[in-house]
Amino acid sequence: MICQSPAVIFDTDLLNKYDKSLPRYTSYPPATELKENFGERDFRAGIAAGNHKKTPISLYCHIPFCESACYFCGCNTIITRNKKVAPPYLDYLTKDIHQTAELISSDRTVNQIHWGGGTPNYLNQSQIDQLFTTLVNNFNIEENAEISIEINPRYIDKNYIFFLRSLGFNRISFGIQDFDPKVQEVINRVQPEEMLFNVMSWIWEAGFDSVNVDLIYGLPYQNRNTFEKTVKKTIELNPDRIAVFNFAYIPWIKPAQKNLPVEELPNVSEKLAMLQMTIEEFNRNDYLYIGMDHFAKPNDELSIAQKEGKLHRNFQGYTTKPESDLFAFGVTSISMLQDVYVQNDKSLKGYYNALDAEQIPIDKGVSLTRDDIIRRAVIMELMCQSQLYKERIEEKYNLNFELDFDEYFAQELIDLRPLEADGLIHLFPDRLEVTNSGRWLIRNIAAVFDPYLKTRKLQSFSKAI
Repeated sequence: MICQSPAVIFDTDLLNKYDKSLPRYTSYPPATELKENFGERDFRAGIAAGNHKKTPISLYCHIPFCESACYFCGCNTIITRNKKVAPPYLDYLTKDIHQTAELISSDRTVNQIHWGGGTPNYLNQSQIDQLFTTLVNNFNIEENAEISIEINPRYIDKNYIFFLRSLGFNRISFGIQDFDPKVQEVINRVQPEEMLFNVMSWIWEAGFDSVNVDLIYGLPYQNRNTFEKTVKKTIELNPDRIAVFNFAYIPWIKPAQKNLPVEELPNVSEKLAMLQMTIEEFNRNDYLYIGMDHFAKPNDELSIAQKEGKLHRNFQGYTTKPESDLFAFGVTSISMLQDVYVQNDKSLKGYYNALDAEQIPIDKGVSLTRDDIIRRAVIMELMCQSQLYKERIEEKYNLNFELDFDEYFAQELIDLRPLEADGLIHLFPDRLEVTNSGRWLIRNIAAVFDPYLKTRKLQSFSKAI
């Protein structure tokens, strides 16, 4: 059983020292390692391997459309108020689902479904029903499957919320970012406090099992005092899970961010003050730190899974569903099988053309080597459980027939010593154990096991803090 620490120790000097641009490790290898001109053969082989093992399935549907641009956003979106784009997209999305579902054994069960975007509630109720029915008709969905959806609270009402619940969605997520009207205005995401509390009340009244909300620190006009008000109001909302993301200012990648007043971005010391306050407030109000940017109530599935050593991670973030093959549908979406990752075409035109040609709309992909799979297991254990028993890795991957853990990762163990000296990790003969100080810097620890970083441009990633 994993011993879950009640709090994260905040060390400003360490956070300053290790505030580097690094992958978020929602996958390993990270999505930056996907290569163009990746064929269908390896993807089909990955599906066949999952069929043989009867690996459980997780499904993701990407709805890319948004009515307006949020200037902070780093997601793959298409901004348009013309709702006529939705019907043809749904037709192609249906074709995408049919095409892949035909390759998957019908005896494999789906234990998790997630809809993201963009704005999934860009679709009207009839279109939501159409897509949901397509999934039900093409997959064997478990009765107790986790079925979640992201919503934009500006474009939803009580009737829509109740409709989602009646259809079968049992988890829901929405972005707050910040309650402060000045911050909301500058990021082009105006959401009055009353609106957000109304949406939350409808969600609870409809009987959803779990609610997640997102906050962002590091936005223009934010400071410790203003963000403290946002944190306290968020606690009043009483969500089950809270994600607190560090704003990554990358206008060379996300041009919409050029609309933000760069001179009003909080400096590093102010961001650290906001972070420290946020951690302290959530700890004081019984939200446990799960990892990276996520907090959850003690009775939440994520908290329980972490305590029992059963927490996992995929492109959707932390999850309680073990060893599932993630099949993603829609433009830009990424499927994550046990030894193959593929990303769909990033443009509507390319996505539509591939499906018209009856091809799987793959734009990029990567086949994992045995070394990739071993390193993924190490990174995910550290990120999800905050510790790793060497024997588990040796037994699962038969390292004892070649090299034991210490021999296989000899250089990495040497590279971890400075982090141990700084109090981020303890290196024991039988295990690695992340300290409370190290939990907020877990990306730095994980990066030690990532040889791809030696040839990767780090400016394409967000900073750790």
